[in-house]
Amino acid sequence: MRQFVPAVVDRKLRFALVGCGRIAHNHFAALRQHAARCELVGVCDIDPAALRRAAEHTGAPAYASLEQMLAHSGADACVITTPSGLHPEQAVQIARAGLHVITEKPMATRWEDAKRMVAACDAAGVRMFVVKQNRRNPTLQRLKRAVDGKRFGRIYMVTLNVFWTRPQAYYNSAAWRGTWEFDGGAFMNQASHYVDLIDWIVGPVESLQAYTATLARDIEVEDTGVISLRWRNGALGSMNVTMLAYPHNLEGSITILGEKGTARIGGVAVNEVQQWDFAEPEPDDAGVREASYATTSVYGHGHPLYYDNVLQVLRGEAEAETDGREGLKSLELLIAAYRSARDGRRVALPLDY
Repeated sequence: MRQFVPAVVDRKLRFALVGCGRIAHNHFAALRQHAARCELVGVCDIDPAALRRAAEHTGAPAYASLEQMLAHSGADACVITTPSGLHPEQAVQIARAGLHVITEKPMATRWEDAKRMVAACDAAGVRMFVVKQNRRNPTLQRLKRAVDGKRFGRIYMVTLNVFWTRPQAYYNSAAWRGTWEFDGGAFMNQASHYVDLIDWIVGPVESLQAYTATLARDIEVEDTGVISLRWRNGALGSMNVTMLAYPHNLEGSITILGEKGTARIGGVAVNEVQQWDFAEPEPDDAGVREASYATTSVYGHGHPLYYDNVLQVLRGEAEAETDGREGLKSLELLIAAYRSARDGRRVALPLDY
């Protein structure tokens, strides 16, 4: 059994954050909601303007380097919201400094790097969390309970769609965007949370075959792709992703067709229960559509709920819902899809035996 550094029970937990881009603000807001249990004691970015804005916004001390922040902030845990390709080295550095690691998705862009991150945290006795805030969306919580409760009977088919738009200006806004090393493509970056649903909700995948294409954007990676899937429970399905929807984000959805049930969670970001029919009704089905919510953001509203679990874990009150090993599951699917598209063949899972 893995041994971790002692839980913090007699004071507020101290967080630091590296990478003060746009997703960092979701983390700042979530931490503020839990101000009774935690505090932000440091922010870090190599861009002086971004660092200044973050420090002014949060009131936290600003550090020009991760080394300085780890040495002087007094943090218990460090949040990584830098470009994806930087996560591995930073996670290893943070773990070796004795701090818990909280990393945005995807945890890495390479399979071996991700395993190295988990190993470094194990060796240091610190926790590793991979941000999967969409799991806390009320719509997906309902769907997860229905699958776990066997309400579908045998699942026959599953379809996931992510039809969003990212204009060329989005990729031009930073040199790392749209690169293999630091960003990944439509599957790895924008649709990462939907790839997570493949295993978390439906179960382990037996094999997949993928096609990817760069149809309209001037980038290294794909702006469009499809994956055909076979799950170990016998279900078949597909995932269809594009960043070329016109003129704006259209759909983020998951549909499950089973022996005794059909459900579809749709909207722009799995925020609407659009179909909910089961052979054996349950008492709370009448209120299931109350789980739907309006949103103008594809990020969802799960960061505060996600941090609630992180805080409980670091205080010794709960187990992690999305630790490093859980994060590896979705990355394994992503790497398998990219290998399939590159080599033109079906890829069986797991990748390692």
